[in-house]
Amino acid sequence: MTAPVGKAPVKSEKKVERKFDPKDYYCEIIFERTTKEKSEDKNLPTDAFNVKYVADGKEYLDVTRSEKMVNIFDMYYDGYGKDALLSIDYGAGSIRPNLWGAKPVEKKKRRK
Repeated sequence: MTAPVGKAPVKSEKKVERKFDPKDYYCEIIFERTTKEKSEDKNLPTDAFNVKYVADGKEYLDVTRSEKMVNIFDMYYDGYGKDALLSIDYGAGSIRPNLWGAKPVEKKKRRK
């Protein structure tokens, strides 16, 4: 396959296929297979958890949010198996969950 002149070929990102849907477990995966530095971001919600697990013989780290830690446990246990889950730790986030991801309201200009 040849690329058009003057343009670099587009690289397709490799997406991780999951055997489960996080919404079925009332969870949301914020960062999947991320680094330790990204998982310790203070701009994450306070209900985010750092999940360490083993898949395909490699150790990974996800940042997942949920109201209850048991929902996260169920999701990873069902998705990756009995011995895959290594730990679930509290995240370093400091933003309230109801304000996380909210955009500030624009103020209307006052008439003179």
